[in-house]
Amino acid sequence: MPPRLSWRLPMQLPSLFKAATPPSFLLPALHHQTRQASILGSLSDNATAYNKRIRRGRGPSSGKGKTSGRGHKGQNQHGKVPAGFNGGQTKDEIVHGEHGFNNMFTPELSKVNLDRVQEWIDQGRLDPSRPITVRELAKSRCIHGVKDGVKLLARGGKDALKQPLQIVVSRASATAIEAVEAAGGTITTRYYTRHAIKRILAGRTDPYVSLAWLNAGENMKIGMGADKPRVKGDGFSYRLPDPTHRKDIEYYRDPEHRGYLSYLVDTAKGETPSLFFSMPGKGQKKGKEGMPASDNRLW
Repeated sequence: MPPRLSWRLPMQLPSLFKAATPPSFLLPALHHQTRQASILGSLSDNATAYNKRIRRGRGPSSGKGKTSGRGHKGQNQHGKVPAGFNGGQTKDEIVHGEHGFNNMFTPELSKVNLDRVQEWIDQGRLDPSRPITVRELAKSRCIHGVKDGVKLLARGGKDALKQPLQIVVSRASATAIEAVEAAGGTITTRYYTRHAIKRILAGRTDPYVSLAWLNAGENMKIGMGADKPRVKGDGFSYRLPDPTHRKDIEYYRDPEHRGYLSYLVDTAKGETPSLFFSMPGKGQKKGKEGMPASDNRLW
């Protein structure tokens, strides 16, 4: 079977056909854009698109010839040396042992002391008449690189603060809580996540109001001194999350830590911040002999 002729052939070889011009319905297909083959030969990457690969063992002029940058003789030239190799003798990890432990689940808290907070107030960087949260501390550069939260420490002692403050942080030491309350202020520990802190600094999340506070009703007394009532949403795109892990819930339910969930604990009914244990001597089960059980577990 003979090969088919292209539609461009009538234009290139008009002598083969009686009509010098093709039909009108073929014009869109005949006049489409074409590129010359020379363009493909001039294609190249940008000047900084990639780094040139080092070619080793290609002669002394390359700078990486002969020994290819490995030097002369030895184990490093002839093969790979495993990490921690100590020349064939007993490893240092066995001789001296491993010291310390890095807990990968420990939250990375930015530490701030009372004397530094007072210094920022004296310089006019922080307003003591308004609540001081993680947003104010980060925006004023009192702390840097906030990741999982902020912990308040008591460097400077009880004499560090000159006026009452309203502080909301992730955690606080017992001495810091005592110093803030001795100056007439209030302190509240609040649960934060790493993503929540990013949204707070970006202005898309409220720094202290969450669903737990909205459901608290009359118990939402945190000493904030807010200039307007807090309502759901309040113009923010995201809601501040509440803790879901048992360890976090128990921490922020503890009144000694000034947790914002401490209103959930009714000590009159024998409740404790723990979700697993009840108050000793109340609500305990009795054994077969009529004596209270040794354990005070709730379940």
